[in-house]
Amino acid sequence: MLGTFQQSQIRIEIAASADAIHDSLLIPTQLQKWLVGQSFSLGMPEKLTSGFDFTTYTGLVPIHHHVDVARNNCLRLILSGGIDGFHEWYWGDGWVQSRLEGISMLPLDLGQTASLLSLREFLTGKKG
Repeated sequence: MLGTFQQSQIRIEIAASADAIHDSLLIPTQLQKWLVGQSFSLGMPEKLTSGFDFTTYTGLVPIHHHVDVARNNCLRLILSGGIDGFHEWYWGDGWVQSRLEGISMLPLDLGQTASLLSLREFLTGKKG
């Protein structure tokens, strides 16, 4: 894999319940509404479960995801293709934390920050 090793961990406050954050991360129809700059492969399930594989595209760059862990407050994705590494999500009432590590030519910390801000805006907008 070409690129550099990158790691980033961000925790933000979100005015949303743990259940709302859970649904936004584990239900693909919700995930697609706020995850900016990515398109999803066809055949997504109603809910992400451990063992499921899917691909997203950042522009023309495919990123393959393997759902390693999918629980009530945790999601861990093993990544390959455009990013070789992993992405972990943890959450509770009023907060979400994202940890991303991998080798990539993409600016991972920038994408991670944009994604978290988009998630917060999505969940805040749902309340209105």
